[in-house]
Amino acid sequence: MRIVVLAGGIGGARFLRGLKRAAPEAEITVVGNTGDDIFLFGLKVCPDLDTVMYTLGGGIDEERGWGRADETFRVKEELAAYEVEPTWFGLGDRDLATHIVRTQMLNAGYPLSAVTEALCHRWRPGVRLIPMTDDRVETHVVITDERGRRAIHFQEWWVRLRASVPAEAIVPIGVEEAKPAPGVLEAIAEADAVLLPPSNPVVSVGTILAVPGVREAVAAKTVVGVSPIIGGAPVRGMADACLAAIGVETSARAVAEHYGPELLDGWLVDEADAAVADEGIAGIAVRSRPLLMTDVGAAADIARAALELAGELR
Repeated sequence: MRIVVLAGGIGGARFLRGLKRAAPEAEITVVGNTGDDIFLFGLKVCPDLDTVMYTLGGGIDEERGWGRADETFRVKEELAAYEVEPTWFGLGDRDLATHIVRTQMLNAGYPLSAVTEALCHRWRPGVRLIPMTDDRVETHVVITDERGRRAIHFQEWWVRLRASVPAEAIVPIGVEEAKPAPGVLEAIAEADAVLLPPSNPVVSVGTILAVPGVREAVAAKTVVGVSPIIGGAPVRGMADACLAAIGVETSARAVAEHYGPELLDGWLVDEADAAVADEGIAGIAVRSRPLLMTDVGAAADIARAALELAGELR
């Protein structure tokens, strides 16, 4: 069985860990979001790609859900002592090695997809991890604060401001000119199912789908998504702030309707949102079940349910 997953960071990575257990013989291709990417201290940082790679490769900090396990922050402390900005984004000492290798390879002319493949050779995540594009795409957020109306990098809004300042617009700069990375469209075309994990529907899955050609390719397949919203609140992170920026209600129903029946065939909601399954959504098959990924076993059960629903609809 061939499965394609459009993944963001923590939620996507933990779902993938469950999917690997639920379908150990499957050929899994992960199309990773790169809209969160940022250059820091001259280094190319790809938070979502790294979170997937570290989580599946056994190197993730399980408590935080991002960054390396057994991490230290000596370099960060020294940079702060020099008063070098930004001080609000912490790169750990172990994590720095990944960004140094990535930046060296990019500077040598290798595309991001080839660099990601090389990095995965060390971590052996057990899936094929491909960035959504080799082109530079960076998400910016328009806000109004004491300095007036301005655009800032998504990471500053997310990490430094914790999305406390309302987003007036969320714009993935460069996405309209971007091309899918080699292998992305081919993997989707050959897939038996495409799964949307409980990743942020705006700045993770939404950004991947915004790459020209990706949405159309995905829409042609059997697509099952897992709601990132349970009982009117995000499972993790601040997806509600992102949804508000595009005028979408923070609810399992609203996110499914945002994706739309043109894209989505099946939708898993939590038992807390069982009414959505009872009432139904036009053009989308909805099932309710527990969606909290409390451990790998729970994540595997969710992935198995997504695959079963995809099998029914295929």
